[in-house]
Amino acid sequence: MKKEKIKILFACVENSFRSQLAEGIAKRYFSDYMEAYSAGSKPAQNVNQKAKEVLEEIGFDTTLLKPKGFFDLPDIEFDYLVTMGCKEVCPIFPSKKSLNWELEDIKDQPIEKIRELRDTIKNKIERIIDEEFKS
Repeated sequence: MKKEKIKILFACVENSFRSQLAEGIAKRYFSDYMEAYSAGSKPAQNVNQKAKEVLEEIGFDTTLLKPKGFFDLPDIEFDYLVTMGCKEVCPIFPSKKSLNWELEDIKDQPIEKIRELRDTIKNKIERIIDEEFKS
């Protein structure tokens, strides 16, 4: 059984929505198992307001959230690179394993859909933890 925390990078193009949700969820629920980071290849100006709202609903403090680029990341080796479903424009970053979750960019959808996406991301992170720590 693995004891050391895994280092996981959630990546997309703008780092304003899906990858921010994933980082926030990982930090809120799974910090005993992982160090979570997020970044984008072309960071947006701001984090999406609906993403902030659904993260705040689960008790995650969004005060300091801002889109980040790859140069903003610490110089560490990542165990996982998880891209959010940005197809051919998905960023590439060195990691031991990479996953593409193929999550639709629904930032313009109603908040209920954003909550569903938040819960889907949480389930996907739980599967990584199960694979790394419980098998």
